[in-house]
Amino acid sequence: MPIVCAVAVLAVANLLNNWLARGPALYVVVCVTATAVLLLIARWDGLTLTDLGLDAAAVRRGLRWAPVLVGVVLLVLVLLLAVPAGREAFRDARAADLSVGRLLWVTLVRVPLGTVLLEETAFRGVLWAMIRRRRGTAWATAVSSLLFGLWHLMPSRGINRSNAAVASVFGDGPAGVAPTVAVAIAATAVAGVVLCELRRRSGSLLTPMALHWAVNSLGYAFAWAAARWWLAR
Repeated sequence: MPIVCAVAVLAVANLLNNWLARGPALYVVVCVTATAVLLLIARWDGLTLTDLGLDAAAVRRGLRWAPVLVGVVLLVLVLLLAVPAGREAFRDARAADLSVGRLLWVTLVRVPLGTVLLEETAFRGVLWAMIRRRRGTAWATAVSSLLFGLWHLMPSRGINRSNAAVASVFGDGPAGVAPTVAVAIAATAVAGVVLCELRRRSGSLLTPMALHWAVNSLGYAFAWAAARWWLAR
C-alpha cells in the first residue's frame, strides 16, 4: 500500500506539472509539496533517514561526491562545446529564449528545488528504499528506473520541436513525437539505473542529486550561452 500511494502521488504531481499547472512558481510548489507527502509516506512505511540516504553520515559522503560529479559534467559540456559537431546538442529553444533572470530562476530554483528534489527523493529515495527492503537492490533499481522513464512521457512530447539535434534525427513534426518520446523514456530509464547505482555506491541521496542538478542546470546554462556566443556565429 505505501508503494501504491507513492506512485499515486507521483502520478498526480506529473499531471499537475504537465497539464494543469501554470507559472514557474507553481511548478516548484507542486514538487516541494509532493516531496513532503512522499517523505510522510516513507515514515508511514517505517523508513529511516539511513534508508533514504539522508542521515548525517550519508550527507557527508554525498558532499564529498558532489564536486567531483559536477566537475565531470562541466568537463563533458566544455568538450562538447569545443567541437563544432557537438555544439548542435546545445541548440535548444527552451534555454536560448531565457532572459538572465529566468536562467537564474531555472538553474538555481526550478531545477534544484523542483525537478531534482522531487525526482531524486521519489525514485532514488523513497521508492528505491521501499522496494529494496521488500525485494532487494536489483528489483529496486529496475522498478524505480522504469518508473523514472515513464515519468518523462509527458515532458518529452515537445523535445523534437525545441531541440535542433533531436529534430535532425526524428523531425520536428507530429510524426516525430512518438519516436522521440520512446527514446526519451528509454534514455531516462537508463539514466535512472546510473543514478540508482550512484545512490547505492555512495550510500547518499545527495550524490544522484548532485549529478542530476549538474546535468540539468549546467546544460541549460551552456545552451543559453552557446546560443549567444557560439551558435549565432
